[in-house]
Amino acid sequence: MKVSEAVAARRTIRAFLDKPVSDDTIRSLLEKAARAPSGGNVQPWRIYVINGETMVRFKAHVLTQTEPEPPAYDIYPKDLKEPYRSYRFKVGEDMYGLLDIPRDDRAARIRRLMENYQFFGAPASIFCFVDRQMGPPQWSDLGMFLQTFMLLAQEEGLDTCAQEAWSSKPITLGNFVGAPEELMIFCGVAIGYQDPEAPINSLIADRESVDNFATFL
Repeated sequence: MKVSEAVAARRTIRAFLDKPVSDDTIRSLLEKAARAPSGGNVQPWRIYVINGETMVRFKAHVLTQTEPEPPAYDIYPKDLKEPYRSYRFKVGEDMYGLLDIPRDDRAARIRRLMENYQFFGAPASIFCFVDRQMGPPQWSDLGMFLQTFMLLAQEEGLDTCAQEAWSSKPITLGNFVGAPEELMIFCGVAIGYQDPEAPINSLIADRESVDNFATFL
């Protein structure tokens, strides 16, 4: 698979088949993804892998943790301005439209949101943590690592869903994986094989044209 093909094929998958992914495959993807750019070669990513029986135990553990937790960070800026607010609003409406969940059915939307914490049925996940000492440049490195990982997964025939939603459960997650206090969660990545029959997996988010985000001088 060419890089351009992997970029075009990769998208956020929110319904997975009950088909296992081996630890060896995930290890190989992580090893290759570690070649992602990293300023000063700091390599700030710290990864925890949950798979197989550990995934079964973790999903059960999450369901028992019902108390609200202080989020690790704000996923979106407060008072998100235009045009970014409209980008976010439209992809949400497109997603719920495919699921036949109307805007006024708040309960159904919340139930759907909670499926994040069951990985949309994916059999495996990685969790990406970063040392609290790190700043925006290292967070940029994390993004490049994750993109590299997801493109390599696509080449391997696997699908993914990057999940910043896990930033809202830092205690539940940190306690389970045994992450030291100096590490904070950035996101999870659900890993598996997409369900080709699930309507939600047909969602392809809009992207702005180059003319709208790039200036050629």
